[in-house]
Formats: sequence, structure tokens, C-alpha cells
Amino acid sequence: MMKLFLLLLCCHVSSPVKHSLTFYLMVSSGVPNIPDYLVMANIDEVIMAYSDSNMGTHEPRQDWVRKLRKEEPQYWQRSVEACMNYQELFKAQTDSFKQHLNQTEGVHVHQQISGCDWDDETEKVHGFNKYGYNGEDFLTFAMETETWIAENPQAEMIKQEWDGNKFDIANKKNFLTSECPAWLKTYLNYEKSFLQRTDLPSVSLLQKSPSSPVSCHATGFYPDRAMMFWRKDGEEIHEDVELGEILPNHDGSFQMSADLNLSSVPPEDWRRYDCVFHLSGVKDHIVTKLDKAVIRTNWGKTALRNSKDNMTVPITAAVVVLAAVLIAAVGFTVYKKKKASRPAPPPVNSSELSERLNPET
Repeated sequence: MMKLFLLLLCCHVSSPVKHSLTFYLMVSSGVPNIPDYLVMANIDEVIMAYSDSNMGTHEPRQDWVRKLRKEEPQYWQRSVEACMNYQELFKAQTDSFKQHLNQTEGVHVHQQISGCDWDDETEKVHGFNKYGYNGEDFLTFAMETETWIAENPQAEMIKQEWDGNKFDIANKKNFLTSECPAWLKTYLNYEKSFLQRTDLPSVSLLQKSPSSPVSCHATGFYPDRAMMFWRKDGEEIHEDVELGEILPNHDGSFQMSADLNLSSVPPEDWRRYDCVFHLSGVKDHIVTKLDKAVIRTNWGKTALRNSKDNMTVPITAAVVVLAAVLIAAVGFTVYKKKKASRPAPPPVNSSELSERLNPET
């Protein structure tokens, strides 16, 4: 099953100038532990947003998408509403498939993959729209002829019906060749502006107790290409210095620290030390002199509060792979290599499909 999913994702491999916006949808019934409905939006094969019937909400999966939702709430809301409206249409299509095939009972999985590729050099756009039903290729929209291709003999009746709906075909073509590329370009511009930004950090000196090392802590910087070190008399030092890792913050920025052990340094020599932070692409360093007066501590009058104003707690973001697992589990085969000819498939057996949907590990 996982091979099928990898094949599905690899069908739109992006070249340096080729970008894609892809929507994956699925409606299922009779399948335990799988949501009745899910939708996933990918940009250049990276999950951008995800929703399912268990969640009830549409959630961004990238920091730049969260920023888009915050800064352009009306645009985000229109996108969500369009998705919810299509959700109802997709469910209605599922019911139609069941009725046409006289398969209202048992296990059923209806899937769709649609979207567009755009070449930013040639401006060429390619739209795609394919359906899968119960683990088999079902229908494919042919852009050139503006007709549907029945990938399965069981889909022939629906093909004839859909070919006659010229209004729906015109809407489908408009979405694939006009609306989808417009969305893609908007997302790409927003992603680019977000990922190419440069944010300088706030730098603080922290100390837990009088005998603890002094930590030079930088938080809120972006991107994560940064370095930090301690100097003595203007020269970088490594002895008694412990460098921390660059860690993510909850808002998509980063933090790091470098600890300096001063146990063998007399107080009068502290002024000889400073902390240097350097962010890639920024000419000037941020230099912080070692000064007892500015150290934030857990003791004395300048008690260090455990608040977001003083030190951002790193939050390790979990990679959301639920949608990928679900799509892999149902074995959607719309992009697999097709045989030159094949007999009509036998009637769907619920127990066999259940085994395919829930393979033993």
C-alpha cells in the first residue's frame, strides 16, 4: 500500500521552475478508525492544510499558512468556505456512485485528486482531475476533449451522464486552468515572502544562580542559519563554553543559547567578555557585553520569570502524517500504470476490501 501512495505523490515531481497545487479528498463508509471525510491541500508536495470529519476545522500545516490565516483572514475564510461547499458536492457524488453501482451496503471509499501544475518560465498550466472508487481507478477528466474517461467499466454509466453536463464541465475546466493557478501563485508569493524574510532576535543574558554559567540566549530569529559564540578581549573562545542547539519556537522562529562558565573568572574580568550572535545574510553582529547589571536571574531583584516575554519555550512541532497514512491505507491507484486491457472487476467484496484497507503489519 505504501508503494501505491509513494507512486501517487511522485506523479507531480516539481522541476526548479514547476510548481503544483494538489487537493486530495476522500469519503469512506464502513471503514473503522478512518474519518468519514478528509481533505488535504498540498503545495509542491508539502502538506499546506488538512481537515477531516473528526476535527471539524481546517488547520494550516505550515507556519507561512498560519501567517496567511492571521494576516488575510477574509481570504482564508473564503478558501475554507469553498472547501466546505465542495465537501457537500463530493459527498453527493459518493451517494450517486453507490446508487449507480447498486452498492449501498458494505465498505466504500471514494477518492479524488485534482489540481494544477504551473511552469513559472513558460507560464504553461496543466490541470488534472481523477477519481478512485473502492481502490480502483474510476474516472479521469480529459482536458483536451473536455470529456470524462471511464477507467473502469463500472464507471461508463457515470461518464455518459457527466459528459452531458456541459455546465459542470465548463466550471471544472475554469477551476483547473484559471482558479487553481491563481491560488497557486498567491500561495507561492506568500510562502516566498515568508521564507525569505530575515528576523533579528532579542538577546538576553540569563543565570539561574550565582554559581551557574551565564547563558547568552537569542530568541525570535529567522531563518535558522545562525551562529553564536563568546569572546574574550575580542577573540573567540571555546574553553568553558557550551553551545546549545538551534530550537524552534511555536511561532516559526528559532532560539539558541551559549553558556559560559565563569567559576574561575574573577568579577573584575567579566568586562573582558562579550557574546556575539550572527544571522546569515545580515552584515552586522549583535554583540552583548557581559555585565552583571543586565543579567536576568532566578535570584535577587531581577528574578527571571518563566514567561514568554523573557524566554520562549521551544515547542517541537509534530509532523502531521495522518492524511498520508489514510490515503496510503485505502490504496488509491489513480496514478498507477494502467494495463493495456483488463477484464471487468468482480463485484466488490466487503471483507476483501476491509483487508486491503486495514493490512496486517
